[in-house]
Amino acid sequence: MQREEIEQRYTMARRIKAEEEVLANASLVVTSTHNEIEDQYELYDFYDPDCMAVIPPGTDLEMFHPPVEGETYPFARNLERFLNKPEKPFVLALSRPDERKNILTLLEAYGESPKLQKVANLVIVAGNREDIREMDAGAQTVLKEILLLIDFYDLYGKVALPKHHKPREVPEIYRLAASLGGVFINPALTEPFGLTLLEAAASGLPVVATENGGPTDILGNCHNGLLVDPLDKQAITRALLHLLREARDWQSYADNGVKGVRRHYSWPAHAEAYLCRIRPLLKPGDVLQRKAAVGRRPMLYHDRAIFTDLDQSLLGDPLSLKHFVEQVRENRKCASFGIATGRRLDSALAVMRRFNIPLPDVLFTSLGTEIYYAPQLVADSAWSVHVDYHWNPQGVRRVLEEMPGVVLQEKREQSRFKVSYHYDPSIAPSIEEIHAALRHQELAVNVVHAFGQFLDIIPVRASKGLAIRYFAHKWGIPLEHILVAGGSGADEDMIRGNTLAVVVANRHHEELSGLVDLDRVYFARQPYAAGILEAVDHYDFYASCSVPEDAA
Repeated sequence: MQREEIEQRYTMARRIKAEEEVLANASLVVTSTHNEIEDQYELYDFYDPDCMAVIPPGTDLEMFHPPVEGETYPFARNLERFLNKPEKPFVLALSRPDERKNILTLLEAYGESPKLQKVANLVIVAGNREDIREMDAGAQTVLKEILLLIDFYDLYGKVALPKHHKPREVPEIYRLAASLGGVFINPALTEPFGLTLLEAAASGLPVVATENGGPTDILGNCHNGLLVDPLDKQAITRALLHLLREARDWQSYADNGVKGVRRHYSWPAHAEAYLCRIRPLLKPGDVLQRKAAVGRRPMLYHDRAIFTDLDQSLLGDPLSLKHFVEQVRENRKCASFGIATGRRLDSALAVMRRFNIPLPDVLFTSLGTEIYYAPQLVADSAWSVHVDYHWNPQGVRRVLEEMPGVVLQEKREQSRFKVSYHYDPSIAPSIEEIHAALRHQELAVNVVHAFGQFLDIIPVRASKGLAIRYFAHKWGIPLEHILVAGGSGADEDMIRGNTLAVVVANRHHEELSGLVDLDRVYFARQPYAAGILEAVDHYDFYASCSVPEDAA
């Protein structure tokens, strides 16, 4: 929705003002995780770290408990038809069929590890379904990819994907996994809290969990499993194999989980934690001493935004990258921060993690064909519907499969709205000839050539530049208040237009030399993040920030 519609429907500015007043007068602010404090409350002007308390919610220990001797598990019959050896331990994943839950990476890790397949089955409980074709686009894509990966790795008889389960069967599924010596895994890209981890722990089931978000608190309190980088398939495999093979550690984590949940996450423990924090506030005569809000800005909507590519634009010089990140953090209340990259979502997140780049407010992946919003990486479904118009990836592959010097890149470089090739200009047709061949077959596409050796075909309605304009329109930010940074041919349409722009000085910036005479395109003398910082100074970008009239 656009700003005007948001205000009309939700009166968001009024809500934020009320929340600021509450924070200004609260003696205690309770959150579920430390991550909630960092990603939400720190953004408020009246945020006071001295008033914050992490008191996690509880879980029902009567419903979720360890296996009982002699207990039977009727749900096991739902798995037997999938598995050749249903008596083996299984790795349990239980979540919605959502790309952010990262089930596909788990399945790839399992499919690429004969050792893991030998010691355990994989059970994926991904919601309920009647007909995948009638589900929403996101769930449909994930479930289709699961089926394709099962076929690609030939995992028939080793992976169970039941169509249905009832809510009352969930505790039974955990106990079934625990009774067989299995492991629960939550490989989500980011997890705000992690209620399923508590349910598994209370059921005596050790866990492997994403290190992003709430699970760090849960495992820190319960010591009931292992944290992993959710994008590192080898790390996921190692953690699962360790728990499945080391019986002593498995039992220790299982026992720790049961005890830890009872101590930290039962409802009685939850209530007692509240009372411990509230009792001191009830002493008579105490006067609340508040810190003044520093630099208070009544801003609900950002005045401006800065977008940059990753490879060859932002990355390359660790010192200037550190300074860039510091500057982004200092100005996060004034300006949105965005990444526009040709990488897929999982690849982009892995790179940002490796270089300690904070999660951006908005992330354009696969050359602007997909848009995600922080902090939960929510996909912009409206954009997906928009760019899907007349998109025919099978037709693209048919046209290019016989062309010399044009070779499909590996599967991990492909995505729903991007077909990627290696391009050898010495023997391949020119870019213009390739575009003409696609048009001749009535394929409406954009052709992107970058770094002299990569060729990407994307929908005609998608590109980094079009994504920037969509963002500007949706968020109500003038194009002249947006600074974009790039350094290769893949960034050309993003840099063209009415935004402020910078071409950083890397070895591929010659691909953008045709833009040298355009207004609002600054060619930096320095490379990588240093070039972006140079442009920030050149445009006086952050110092010019002002409060939008309707946010004041």
